[in-house]
Amino acid sequence: MRTSIMAFGSAWILRETKDCWKNYGEKIKLLGKVGNRRIHIRRGGNMLDVPLITKQDVELIFNAMSNKDKEKIANSTILVTGFAGSLGYSLLHFFAVYGEQLGIRKVYGIDNYMFGKPIWLERILGYPIFDLRELDIINCDLDFASDADIIFHMASLASPVYYRKYPIQTMDADVIGLRRLLDFFRDKAIRGFLFYSSSEVYGEPDSSQIPTAESYWGNVHTCGPRACYDESKRFGETLCYNFAHEYEMPVTIVRPFNNYGPGMRINDQRVVADFAKAVLDNDDIVIYSNGKPTRTFDYIPDATVGYIKCALHGKFDIFNIGSDRDEITITELAALYQNIGKTLFNYAGKIVYKSHWDKEYLTDNPNRRCPNITKAREFLQYEPQIHIEEGIKRYLRYLINCQREEIEW
Repeated sequence: MRTSIMAFGSAWILRETKDCWKNYGEKIKLLGKVGNRRIHIRRGGNMLDVPLITKQDVELIFNAMSNKDKEKIANSTILVTGFAGSLGYSLLHFFAVYGEQLGIRKVYGIDNYMFGKPIWLERILGYPIFDLRELDIINCDLDFASDADIIFHMASLASPVYYRKYPIQTMDADVIGLRRLLDFFRDKAIRGFLFYSSSEVYGEPDSSQIPTAESYWGNVHTCGPRACYDESKRFGETLCYNFAHEYEMPVTIVRPFNNYGPGMRINDQRVVADFAKAVLDNDDIVIYSNGKPTRTFDYIPDATVGYIKCALHGKFDIFNIGSDRDEITITELAALYQNIGKTLFNYAGKIVYKSHWDKEYLTDNPNRRCPNITKAREFLQYEPQIHIEEGIKRYLRYLINCQREEIEW
């Protein structure tokens, strides 16, 4: 059993729900220690029950938008593909809480629920602003969203374990799905079209190109086990470039760098999720490498600010969105999870090194990844705010506040 705490004004109600925790008494103590609770937010006639961290995160997004950003998004109709993925969580909750205030008319959504339908969707489906549909972007009818004028195309498989397992579906979403959207909207009066590419288009940069700027062409293996993702994103960028120039479409490309945070399933099989799952379950943190590769990590709500700014840019361009601070090794990342878990939850697991069951797990895995975000700072006034330690704390507090079925499916 676990206990989550729901806030109704100044009154607190304890609600019991099932999960993997074995010691109910210890969980009660833990909740008191981390200040865990859920918050009810009223918007119009709707009441949104969200984890406290989610409320804080959407406030962060709103406050980071400039007045010009808010003017640009006013009276818009939005289409989000792949809304049920890890990046969709913060974006859709932001629209649920602030959509009416920002004057957003409608938010359409397309997702094929390849890995199942997230439970968190249930708390926003009743909002009249949303029209979220179970559809496949590679063959669905798009007419229902024909009045959309801002498009977020994030449908893809971003976890290396899963895109190696489903390479054709990965390429289809990044190429066929993108091409269908570009064809559909090319003659329509849209304000912005955002294609979620990836930092993986850079492949394995030379050390002289780290931090990596948008001008770097990349060093990518075209026929390796990761190529289905890397190369389909690269070809997707080529499609965007040519549609923007041929049809004067306001297409912007974003290259995300190593996102983590609320909305990411703990069985996503990226290290940030693997380590979180180990802390929650009080298991050892397993590193499936020598722990020496380095990354910077960007908290998803922080990155969402950048994605919204990119979508509102209104012309062809390419932006890195990520954190350029604290490039750390995977071992150092594991130590952060270990120490924060110990402080918050009395976590007692060790850091261990093993070989992954997927023999291609490390093939073509870049040794370093760190963005140069000078361009986003200059043209979008984008500035990441959440330090990696604070982000891990928020992510773990979010996870502990959710039913197990909400974070693992």
